[in-house]
Amino acid sequence: MNKLQNKIAVITGGNSGIGLATAVLFAEQGAKVAITGRSESSIDRAISAIGHDAIGIPADVSDLGNITKAYEKVNATFGKIDILVVNAGVFLAAPLSDFTEEQFDATSDINFKGAFFSVQRALPFLNDGASIILTSTALNEKGFGIAAAYSASKAAVRSLARSFSAELVDRGIRVNILSPGPIDTPIFARGGGSKEEIDGTKGYFASINPSKRLGTSEEIAEGFLYLASDASKYMLGAELVLDGGVKAF
Repeated sequence: MNKLQNKIAVITGGNSGIGLATAVLFAEQGAKVAITGRSESSIDRAISAIGHDAIGIPADVSDLGNITKAYEKVNATFGKIDILVVNAGVFLAAPLSDFTEEQFDATSDINFKGAFFSVQRALPFLNDGASIILTSTALNEKGFGIAAAYSASKAAVRSLARSFSAELVDRGIRVNILSPGPIDTPIFARGGGSKEEIDGTKGYFASINPSKRLGTSEEIAEGFLYLASDASKYMLGAELVLDGGVKAF
């Protein structure tokens, strides 16, 4: 039996990596899927991979008008939302001494402000009893030198899940967090490094992970499926950690 049969799911940042793998799995499990992303060409490729009449909407979550328009299109196409995965995010890393104001603003605007308003602007379009899942990180409680702004923004998202849960519980809306560890996604290539540099970065993150490997987007998608489905209906304001042991060691 499909776990998300006829559910309407929206995944922000669903055009690549973890978001795309989650969209593919949700569609396979019977959901009507809408994804958002900043790149129209990557959205088109993602829609082809997802199939099942999924729709893609170009939207930048740092632009509040974009967020509302995306939900309006989903509502007009499918109806009210049962599952909202707030996954759009950026990872900008640099030593504290070199981190720029522009990098800080981009991190905050997308990871924190974008997450906050992705939920707020969804409220009129959500069914009572909906499941909201925010993507955080295993670094949300750890000190990692070159990722201070990123880690702090994702710790803020962890806090949002608790506060949103308290506010939305009367509507039966569950808000939970999924915190991945280092995952093999296209994010490693977005800094413009050479193949050798990218492979070196991946190797470093694998080496500091107790599991000695990077996770896969498909493994994380299974976690999102659990949080989206009735299997997790007793979870509220909680965190599911899929990190290969990063937090535990």
